Amino acid sequence: MLYQLALRNIWRNRRRTLLTLSAMIVSSALLILALGVFSGMLRDMLASATEQYYGHLVISSKGYQDDRDMFRHFPADLSLDAVLAQDAILGTSARLRSFGLLSHQQNSSPAELLGIHAAQEKLVTSLQEALVAGEYLADNDHNGAVLGSGLARRLNVGPGDELVFVTQAADGSIGNDLLRVAGIFSTGDHGHDNSLVLVPLAWLQSVLVLPGQIHEIAIRTDQPLNAAALAQRYKSNLPDSLEILDWGQMLPEMREVVASYDVSRMIIVTILYIATGLGILNTFFMSVMERTREFGVLMALGMKPAQVRSMVLLETFLMGTLALIFGVIIGVALSLYMALVGIDLSGTLTPITYAGGTILPRLHAVIETSNIIIPAGCLLLISLLAGFLPANRAARMQPVVAIREE
Repeated sequence: MLYQLALRNIWRNRRRTLLTLSAMIVSSALLILALGVFSGMLRDMLASATEQYYGHLVISSKGYQDDRDMFRHFPADLSLDAVLAQDAILGTSARLRSFGLLSHQQNSSPAELLGIHAAQEKLVTSLQEALVAGEYLADNDHNGAVLGSGLARRLNVGPGDELVFVTQAADGSIGNDLLRVAGIFSTGDHGHDNSLVLVPLAWLQSVLVLPGQIHEIAIRTDQPLNAAALAQRYKSNLPDSLEILDWGQMLPEMREVVASYDVSRMIIVTILYIATGLGILNTFFMSVMERTREFGVLMALGMKPAQVRSMVLLETFLMGTLALIFGVIIGVALSLYMALVGIDLSGTLTPITYAGGTILPRLHAVIETSNIIIPAGCLLLISLLAGFLPANRAARMQPVVAIREE
């Protein structure tokens, strides 16, 4: 009986009910979409920081990541199967790093050279997807170079041009050799675009007089947000001379951004649903006040205060459930559209580098379970909380006074 009464009361004033339902549906749908877009921005920032340069985990000599000392190297053939053979690891890339001077004709610029195996590096980073000219390094490339777009402009070079690289070698001599520009990448990160150059590992080992040596092994995992726990698990299998760092240790500002995301999400949910809850509260207070005499008659006929309270709460629950269903359907549909199509803002905005990552000028959503459950659950909770005060007021009415009220 309570269910039938509640359902009838909801549609007694159709216009008011539809307006309230519309507000609830729109707020939940937009919140699901907004959280999906924020997740997309966060994932883009994390990917730009870890999947374009650092990797999710890095194995190196102790202290190397603090000062990038050329002499903190270790053998490339060192057995690390206990770490690198883990199921969570998607790819590894051995690297050698050098800093020096690049020149082309009358132009010179300082640069960071990263010696890599091209096939391995593709499994860890995604710079091959950021090429704007030429092509990526080939496995049999002897002296090819893929450099950032800002550095290429400064040197005034394009694919096929020759570069001269000069640096200090490990034996105290001056290392120098020629490079051929194979390709140019543009990531939107000014630091990498203006200084980074990818070169074959064997070529750089020869120039630095470090045969068979590397500075680090970059690792990509299928659990980037769980990289810190993975690093703790793997470190016991490393030699004492090596350490394994997660991206959060190399990019502490990015780690703070990720840590603050959940807090920011709850603040947005709270602010939006406080406004929605006030609208629901107003609707049901008006409904209760209009039905004062009706409540008096029902209680006079034997309906208990607890049943009156339950009936009003059931009304709010039914409206919340109805809004939840339609809100989730619309919110997921909008998020799916943004995930597949998105909005390109590159015509009016430029990439923004922040906390070691890059916010790209595009809006796209990531569909995550938590971005749907949190808005849906909070909507239902807010509906019940907003309905409690009018339900309590209806239950506390005195039948005689309520029947006499105009």
